[in-house]
Amino acid sequence: MKKLYTNYIANFAGLSREIWLLSLVTFINRAGAMVIPFLSLYLVNSKGFSLPQVGWIMTSFGLGSLLGTWIGGRLTDSIGFYKVIVMSLLLGGIGFVLVQYLDSFYGFCAGVFGLILLADSYRPAIFVAVEAYSKPKNVTRSIALIRLAINLGFSVGPLLGGIIIATINYSSLFWIDGITCIIASGVLFFLLKPKKITAETPKQPLLKEGIPPHRNGLYLLFFIIMVAQSTVFVQYFSVMPLYYEKAHFLSEDLIGWLLFLNGATIVLFEMPLIGWMERLNISKTLATFWGIVFLAASFVVLNLSDWVGVLVIGMLLMTLGEMIGSPFSNALALEMAPKGRKGSYMGLYSMSFSLSHIIGHNSGMNLVDSLGFSFTWYIMAIFLLVISAMTLLLYRLLKKSPHYATT
Repeated sequence: MKKLYTNYIANFAGLSREIWLLSLVTFINRAGAMVIPFLSLYLVNSKGFSLPQVGWIMTSFGLGSLLGTWIGGRLTDSIGFYKVIVMSLLLGGIGFVLVQYLDSFYGFCAGVFGLILLADSYRPAIFVAVEAYSKPKNVTRSIALIRLAINLGFSVGPLLGGIIIATINYSSLFWIDGITCIIASGVLFFLLKPKKITAETPKQPLLKEGIPPHRNGLYLLFFIIMVAQSTVFVQYFSVMPLYYEKAHFLSEDLIGWLLFLNGATIVLFEMPLIGWMERLNISKTLATFWGIVFLAASFVVLNLSDWVGVLVIGMLLMTLGEMIGSPFSNALALEMAPKGRKGSYMGLYSMSFSLSHIIGHNSGMNLVDSLGFSFTWYIMAIFLLVISAMTLLLYRLLKKSPHYATT
């Protein structure tokens, strides 16, 4: 047991103080993010919206995320990641408090759009901050630590959120979300000194300096793959909670425990898994491929039995895919970004998740409304297998490129 503990701690060795502080701020932020995984349930159960209406509200979520990440990427290149992160957390916190007072369908569409626009400008900035405060050899592990903080917060947040909904009400979640975002902003402002990326920053880009992401054909293929796989992944945050409730009759607190399983598994196993895979010197592109394959498997198992245990198996398979795919795809995106364009590249990378919110929630809700859950899960799995084949194509193209031979 002591050896296991020592080996686990060794995975965190060498990470800078600033990375740990960014992780703390991210944890505070995500621990308070209780509204998002329960938003579809809130809109159906408390506001009485139909599934197609919820789909359009979640599309507004995606549109806000799309514009927010684009603005965040541009601002990161122009004013620096530090100011973007602080202002995103502060204004996003205020937005969470205000959105609970909306009642109409169109009001929710506009309110959720504005809220997520503010909140998701944080995403490209945090990726650039990770590279700025990391040694080149530690970038993937630094990303994994940030993800660990996200998932530790995400495991605690939904668990507490489910309990709060069951014992108090949904409104409390908006207040907690808002206050924790504001606290995270204050912690960052007072404890972290801003740092600019300079010419002396060790990591060297693999492309000619200054090439914008929309002119990089391989990066655009990578972007399309990320949009496609994320379009399916986001079902776990809108359609899947409804599936747990409608098809398996789980209460909000039990749904919170299932989401807790995802975060807790990542907290315990992602860093050792990433450390092991890095020691194997696995290609970042192949790691992304395996992440997509495990995500596909998580949907297939849901149709194999009515036994409630398949929900746990599906969650674990999705989590394994997330643990393998996400840190390496983040690192791949950073590796493909030239100096002076990292904010724009990571902004586009983050926009892939924003587009997935626009497409995924709405398509998922309407597929379920028209075909039911079982057919929807098969469609998602088949779609992911096609995307996994595209990822293998990207791997072969990258191997042929002199710029990306090690990706």
